[in-house]
Amino acid sequence: MARLPRFVIPGQPQHVIVRGNNRAEIFCADADCNFYLEKLKLACDKHECSVHAYVLMTNHVHLLITPHLEQSLGKAMQMLGRYYVQYYNYCYQRTGTLWEGRYKATLIDSEAYLFTCMRYIELNPVRAGMVINPADYPWSSYHYNALGQANDLVLPHPEFQHLGKSNEARQSAYRALFKHQLSNNSITEIREATNKAWVLGNDRFKQRIQEQLGRRVEPKARGGDRKSEQFLLNCTLSVGGTTSS
Repeated sequence: MARLPRFVIPGQPQHVIVRGNNRAEIFCADADCNFYLEKLKLACDKHECSVHAYVLMTNHVHLLITPHLEQSLGKAMQMLGRYYVQYYNYCYQRTGTLWEGRYKATLIDSEAYLFTCMRYIELNPVRAGMVINPADYPWSSYHYNALGQANDLVLPHPEFQHLGKSNEARQSAYRALFKHQLSNNSITEIREATNKAWVLGNDRFKQRIQEQLGRRVEPKARGGDRKSEQFLLNCTLSVGGTTSS
């Protein structure tokens, strides 16, 4: 069955996950991480994408990224993947694929989910038990977004700019968000939406995207169409004690 095209709307951020094949390591040294980030910036500059948050884990990558043209994200990820595979195979004397299929991506409702997704990304090393505080992990955008460390790769989203009138105020407000843990529901929602390529947002946002793109943006409710005659009939039979075999 042909794969549906990803949901892409220029100017709307996406949560992207790239995994190593069979969950194998894709970063073995600091030099690997530096090279990946260098080529990520190159690819995003060339294909007009803005990176708002990222984390490089040992066997996968999370990005929050806004494509500014319809083909921006796909072209940037293809360019980055090609550069990094060539580099990695050369450095570690290997051949063959490095990635676990296509990258995963979900369209993000920036008003309702931007900061939830940013926290989800930058807290990955904490959830993995690698560090206690996100500031202790060197390969994420937390150092820029929360602490103001220089980073040419990261471009703040307009919603981030609204956190305060100065850089210091915005960073302080952003750090305050990390005082509250992400709920299990939020974590599950982000994971399922990204892995299954559904849209992540509130009902109003999903309705707007569905009308704009003419495609279903979330899975159908389980149990069938609850407004259908057959569903109502089944409910009536169940209440009446009638069963079929």
